[in-house]
Amino acid sequence: MNQPLPLSVSCSVRVPASSANLGAGFDSLGLALDIYDDLIVTTIASGVRVSVDGEGDGAVPLDDTHLVVRALLRGLDAGGVGSTGLEIVCRNAIPHARGLGSSAAAVVSGLAAASGLMAKSGLRQPFSTEELIQLASEFEGHPDNAAASVLGSAVVSWTEFVDGVARYHARPLAVHPAIAVTAFIPSTESSTSLTRGLLPDAVPRADAVFNVSRSALAVVALTSDPGCLHAATADRLHQHYRAPVLPDTTHVVDELRGRGVAAFVSGAGPSVLALHDQPLPAAAVEHAARVGFAARSLRVAGPVDVR
Repeated sequence: MNQPLPLSVSCSVRVPASSANLGAGFDSLGLALDIYDDLIVTTIASGVRVSVDGEGDGAVPLDDTHLVVRALLRGLDAGGVGSTGLEIVCRNAIPHARGLGSSAAAVVSGLAAASGLMAKSGLRQPFSTEELIQLASEFEGHPDNAAASVLGSAVVSWTEFVDGVARYHARPLAVHPAIAVTAFIPSTESSTSLTRGLLPDAVPRADAVFNVSRSALAVVALTSDPGCLHAATADRLHQHYRAPVLPDTTHVVDELRGRGVAAFVSGAGPSVLALHDQPLPAAAVEHAARVGFAARSLRVAGPVDVR
């Protein structure tokens, strides 16, 4: 039986939102964004008490089926530690079901809280970033969003299979200081499982080659040559397959790209992200607003913070 955490131990976690794919880098490129979920966890005598303020209030479960709780308990188990009870306070700002990594952020915050509680109790060392990425990606099934929330900045991630078991890895990129980020966020939601189910099992070789080249170029554009951003964020692998269920999102992307802006679907949508080193055309921003997409200026965020 795992050794339980002592009572009245507390830690807080701040975790950033993220955008995955960045156009061509399907399931491999990610970017941390400065919208944050905050979490305070305290060990109690028994039970699980969850409160939620902000995004998800009234819409998510308040028991041990809550994603943060599931991740936290998984983290404790991975560390060989148990708990008699937990009080969890969530203050959420990351929009849900908008393609901004809310589920990955919830998972990372729960795992990071487990790490912080175990370390503060002296029961083990904190999880390494590699351990956090592995555990979080196991929930997600791919490491792009999770790695961005763990490491901050932009990330390149990949998956290896060892004896049939997925091993997830990522490395951060230093984003060029001239790059600005604007998110176009609608009020409507979308289902990742639905949009992911639209993707084919095989694609034409020419499309695969196109995306390989653009993903490689994205590393150059993000780190040293923002002038390549428009070309680097072009995609033939996933966005047009999702377009039938994301018509407004597709319209906003096309409008921005038609004006020379490096815009793409954020994750599985419906939000749109634009990376730019010049002010956005006012007409494009106004056009997006008319179809229900509010522009929000963001910065590239740092890593998950555990106190």
